Amino acid sequence: MPPKFDPTEIKIVYLRCTGGEVGATSALAPKIGPLGLSPKKVGDDIAKATGEWKGLRITVKLTIQNRQAEIEVVPSASALIIRALKEPPRDRKKVKNIKHTGSVPFEEIINIARTMRHRSLAKELSGTIKEILGTAQSVGCMIDGRPPHDVIDDINSGKVECPSVSDCDNTPLLCKV
Repeated sequence: MPPKFDPTEIKIVYLRCTGGEVGATSALAPKIGPLGLSPKKVGDDIAKATGEWKGLRITVKLTIQNRQAEIEVVPSASALIIRALKEPPRDRKKVKNIKHTGSVPFEEIINIARTMRHRSLAKELSGTIKEILGTAQSVGCMIDGRPPHDVIDDINSGKVECPSVSDCDNTPLLCKV
């Protein structure tokens, strides 16, 4: 039975998958089967596109037009923080309940905040940095060897200066700690 939509029309599908692994085609089939795509081929393409996110749960955006799928990785704040910890990839079937106890430099938090700026609801970059620090607290990692909430308190009190939005658009890291 042919699909009930115009193939030239653009369809967007979001999927949560584990980076670098071929997802179950049984999960892909109901979403992309009616659009006229092969779930196995799309699963292989997703695994290839998410290779550098190996072992992390990430969101993938499929843009489908003319029965061709274009794959784009949409990383979350937690995935970017875990990636910044530079932990070795784990086998998620064997290793469960991993603790992310490493430390991330504050400059890396600023870079992650710049990456996530367009998805943030904060007015200023300092608000986005605080959102990322809250995510780092829930992940369980430290910021330069300090708890993330202490860094948030320092930002609120003015001990740590964060770059403004105009600074982060034009120049590299401008943060005084």
